[in-house]
Amino acid sequence: MHGAPVYIFHEIVHNGHVVGDLAARGAIFVENIEDIPEGSVTVFSAHGVATAVVEAAARRKLQVIDATCPLVTKVHLQAQRYSQRGFTIVVVGHAGHEEVEGTRGSIKGPVHVVGTIEEIAALPMGRYDPVAYVTQTTLSMDDTRELIDALEQRYPDIVGPGLDDICYATLNRQRAVQQLARRVDLVIVVGAQNSSNSNRLQEVAADQGVPAWLVQDESDVQPFWLQGVGIVGVTAGASTPEYLVRRVCERLREYGAQSVRELPGLAETVRFRLPEALRQIA
Repeated sequence: MHGAPVYIFHEIVHNGHVVGDLAARGAIFVENIEDIPEGSVTVFSAHGVATAVVEAAARRKLQVIDATCPLVTKVHLQAQRYSQRGFTIVVVGHAGHEEVEGTRGSIKGPVHVVGTIEEIAALPMGRYDPVAYVTQTTLSMDDTRELIDALEQRYPDIVGPGLDDICYATLNRQRAVQQLARRVDLVIVVGAQNSSNSNRLQEVAADQGVPAWLVQDESDVQPFWLQGVGIVGVTAGASTPEYLVRRVCERLREYGAQSVRELPGLAETVRFRLPEALRQIA
């Protein structure tokens, strides 16, 4: 639809293979909106961006394609509505993560980011001040539940969405890997090292008491992991291409796996519309 170059603000998703493929096709990834030539075609990543980035893109007359995940946009809108009603916003998530920084930057009023019980204890608001929370979409459901419980104990009148902000694909994979880990001797998660939801899958599997490894592709799989292992479970982060999962399974065959069987799971039927700029072209 657009010829090269196309500029992408931050990694489109946290997966090096996807980023590398796009770069080979002429995409240029930037971390500063000011580094993009005026008028250029520019894609905002799936993690969302701060209001200041949107405004800077408008000043530079960039042709923006907003690829923000609709579930992230939902969190932005929730936080903005709470803020407009006078609430101090607490974002439950990892400070510095692109999604969290985008959410923080979309809120005009006071906002705090917390990722630990200790950070919640250090919040400056009074016990009965108006406080609302939203969450990063790629967190562990167990960790998120613990942090929400701590917020509710600290602020009895706090309002928020519960666990509803966690991405359905993240939740489905975490629930599936819990069941998978109970049936296998080892879990391999295919995903990027900087992928929040992939790291959470590794943690969820390890919490079930089995060894769990995060690999970017088949080259990371180590034969010694398989010593004394009868059954290996393989799962993948939400942004991991299917071909990487197949390649990991093929590597396991090379190392002696006799068969590969796909377990039944919850069918995901959610469909999102294309960004408005692409719909107009289409």
